[in-house]
Amino acid sequence: MPCESPMAVSHSLIQIISKSTVFPATQSTLPDLKLSASDLPMLSCHYIQKGNLFLRPPIVISDLLFLLREGLSRVLTHFPPLAGRLITDANGYVYITCNDAGVQFLHANATHISVTDIVSPLHVPDSVKGFFAFDRMVSHDGHFNPLLAVQVTELQDGVFIGFSVNHAVVDGTSLWNFINTFAEVCRGVKLITKQPCFTRESVLISPAVLKVPADGLKVTFDEFAPLCERVFSFTRESILKLKDRTNNRKKINSYGEINAAEVMGKQSNDPIKLSDDKVTALIGNWIRNAVVTKAEPVPEISSFQSLCALLWRGVTRARKFPDSKTTTFRMAVNCRHRLEPKLETLYFGNAIQSIPTYASAGDVLSHDLRWCAEQLNKNVLSHDDTMVRRSVYNWEQDPRCFPLGNFDGAMLTMGSSPRFPMFDNDFGWGKPVAVRSGRANKFDGKISAFPGREGGGSVDLEVVLSPETMAELELDPEFMQYVSVQCC
Repeated sequence: MPCESPMAVSHSLIQIISKSTVFPATQSTLPDLKLSASDLPMLSCHYIQKGNLFLRPPIVISDLLFLLREGLSRVLTHFPPLAGRLITDANGYVYITCNDAGVQFLHANATHISVTDIVSPLHVPDSVKGFFAFDRMVSHDGHFNPLLAVQVTELQDGVFIGFSVNHAVVDGTSLWNFINTFAEVCRGVKLITKQPCFTRESVLISPAVLKVPADGLKVTFDEFAPLCERVFSFTRESILKLKDRTNNRKKINSYGEINAAEVMGKQSNDPIKLSDDKVTALIGNWIRNAVVTKAEPVPEISSFQSLCALLWRGVTRARKFPDSKTTTFRMAVNCRHRLEPKLETLYFGNAIQSIPTYASAGDVLSHDLRWCAEQLNKNVLSHDDTMVRRSVYNWEQDPRCFPLGNFDGAMLTMGSSPRFPMFDNDFGWGKPVAVRSGRANKFDGKISAFPGREGGGSVDLEVVLSPETMAELELDPEFMQYVSVQCC
């Protein structure tokens, strides 16, 4: 199945009209900020590229650009690191110097592309890659380039505002707080609601030094591998249905007893047919869960963990592995609330760690959906203050950049979060109609979670796979039964 819609337009046809440097409205008083043990591993990653698609604002483009430039200048006074540069001192420590060097602001023209051209194709069109600056730039290059670029691309009936931000400077929490605040300022809000915290007093600030090769840092995956990208949308109702299934609701009664007849009846209508032996094993698994339920409460599996488990099973099935093949589902977790004492919710910087969960392909596919979700759930729940500190300690024994990629062909990496306020960006003419990302940090198995536009617990998954794996996933009945038929 092709991964390009006939409507897709090459991003090379997007014309850059102007580039300028925007400086903070007031001079920074922040000292240099040392990169942490969570920041430094991101130096070999691409700049983050995320942005919002809007319907055409009711103002002329010249006024729109003026509004955004002025708002950007004012919001940078609240986020001085973004207007700075990276520096490395004589001892090898890397800092953000808040020197007001400015950020890049671009105006681009793509009036041959409509909003429908972006959201309607089955697969994300290649033209979206042209909505972002600093294509394939790694974060270490922030020593010589701006840490932030904002590109405003004029479309036939809309506008796209794309943000390219140094990944050693921000994680998703910090980025979306900046974008939300930028929108607030452009709307005329005088007192911003969520002031970032620039403290550097935590276990994340390490005495370890990251050794940088003489030829610089590069991403650890093939930037030019053929990929297919699609946004799968899941409604609130669909996710609740999935969560009920994952938690085995209606399978176990209030006494912890299993209704085997109901299970067998469901199996007769299940799109994924199992052998009699596997059905027996599945019932046995539910019975064991019921016994545990009597003895102690079984932790409820969250909606998001249910969705991750569904994807893990679908992609594993699509990749057609032998049962013995080890698969990995890697999740990025926010450490701000896991540390003791806790970091501020609006701590500015990276405060994330990656949690891998391993299971053989045979186990992923032979167990039920709850079993897969439980493996993820156990790892997330156990990642407490002790685990965060242990991860920092282990990194200090061998300081290195994060090895991003799919090295054995059997990995999935979940990033971003449906909890990020990606649609809370009203710059003065209404909220966005879609979230999209650029080429940055994409490889076979890279997944990003976005909130659905309709809110209420709906979720969009931006899924990047090899073309052959994507084609198989799109035919997977277990996975696709939960996907919304609406345009993404």
